[in-house]
Amino acid sequence: MSAETAGPETLGSLSQEPDHQDPNSKQEKEFAGKSPLRIALGRLAKDKIAVVCAVVVLFFVICAAFAGPIADLFGVSLATPLASERVDGLNNSLPLPEMGPPNGPFTWDHPMGVAPQTGNDNLAYWLYGCRTSLLIATVATLVASLVGVIVGLLAGFLGGAVDKVLSFFIDMFLTIPFLLAALTLAPILNERFNLSDNYQTIQKLSLVGVLALFGWMGTARLIRGEVLALREREFVQAARVMGMPTSRILFKELLPNLAAPIIISVSLMLPAFVAAEAGLAYLGIGVSDGISWGQTILRAATPTYFRDYPQFLWQPLLGIVALVLALNLLGDAIRDALDPKTRR
Repeated sequence: MSAETAGPETLGSLSQEPDHQDPNSKQEKEFAGKSPLRIALGRLAKDKIAVVCAVVVLFFVICAAFAGPIADLFGVSLATPLASERVDGLNNSLPLPEMGPPNGPFTWDHPMGVAPQTGNDNLAYWLYGCRTSLLIATVATLVASLVGVIVGLLAGFLGGAVDKVLSFFIDMFLTIPFLLAALTLAPILNERFNLSDNYQTIQKLSLVGVLALFGWMGTARLIRGEVLALREREFVQAARVMGMPTSRILFKELLPNLAAPIIISVSLMLPAFVAAEAGLAYLGIGVSDGISWGQTILRAATPTYFRDYPQFLWQPLLGIVALVLALNLLGDAIRDALDPKTRR
């Protein structure tokens, strides 16, 4: 008695079934014999905005996954020997003219130019900053989604006292301001482990923990609501009558039917965490080792650099905007594609 035999159960949990249509109509023939996943993928393939956003997200994923090889391909790295000697004290502590626009022509030695004063290569720091943002946001999204799905499953299916207790914790965490909690917890964790040999790794893990700790509640409430509706369906009642263990009902019967809301929740949570990571780094409570878009923006957001060397600020800022915008639009497209009432 699996979820695959439930037919419309997979997508029907999101909304009511659409009105009956002529089985010989063009739309019905198009969906006939196709699984909900194939229907959703077909809708996404026809959505030009979704395709463009998917390409943009793929570009950033490739940049993050292969930051090292791409940097080697351009001949740049995080270590820039002699670069500081070439820029320090010269041209008002800005890069030399041959180091790229706006003070000089384009050069393949430093395609995005170099940073003021330090002489760090902007392209190398942009690539590794992309890796930092996506890595932290992805891990935090996975952890928050896992916690939210488990809590939502248990609260919705077990009900009673369990539902009341879990709902209390969900509401309690929702009342805590995220930024205030991050400003409080992150410095404490950083101060506790700042002398550790693995401080950079611990700092990233603590940031993942802070993001996940205050990011799982929305998923939990969404899954709880879906489970409250699904647990009254025939296939769940039949599984109970057959004496199927609760764990099997949760993870073999209910969980496959929750694929759509989980995917939607993840697609909307990821861009929020990307922006949050950069914002916390900009405030100085996130990644502070310098290899972060937020830290680069923090150093570049000074009147002198912004006026005389704007690309130092705009390069990471445009990266964040493009990535978050593409993820948000792609998440909206996925939500529409998984909606059974949408017929596009």
